Amino acid sequence: MKYFAGLFLVPLAALAQWTEPVHVRHELKPCISYRAKLAGDYLLVEATLDSGWKTFAMDNQKRADEKLAGKKALGIDRETSVDVAGGLAVQGGWLQTAPNDFSKPELRWFTWGYQDKALFAAKVRKTAAAPAKLTVRGQACTESVCKNIDIELDVPTASKAPLDVDLKPLVAVR
Repeated sequence: MKYFAGLFLVPLAALAQWTEPVHVRHELKPCISYRAKLAGDYLLVEATLDSGWKTFAMDNQKRADEKLAGKKALGIDRETSVDVAGGLAVQGGWLQTAPNDFSKPELRWFTWGYQDKALFAAKVRKTAAAPAKLTVRGQACTESVCKNIDIELDVPTASKAPLDVDLKPLVAVR
């Protein structure tokens, strides 16, 4: 019986490393949620989108500017940003899930982002025993409506889990 109980404790312990998700709603309906954790030397921030919603890459503006090559855009979706304060400091740049191209060049609308899930990661160093305070800003959109995002997550820094996520598929934020 002890062996049987142990099988369930390992997955539960792994799940407990993430913060509780912070849900963003539009007119009482969920559109996106965020959670974070400290794993190895990395801060991980995961975005999970509800059906029909998209969110945008951390370098969406830069990618759009490159495509526009000085031309004026009809509009640009707000890119994702994560500000880190408190007990952690970012060392170097961010990594992100390789974004999908949602651009409509015929409309001079260039945008890159995610459906379903996205992972953002940055190498960090501890600066204090205090929890890290993350501020996530961005935008989530359907085909007809957009919701601005401005949420906070508190990430404990007292202990960290081993890095249990493969970072190789992630790309550097431009």
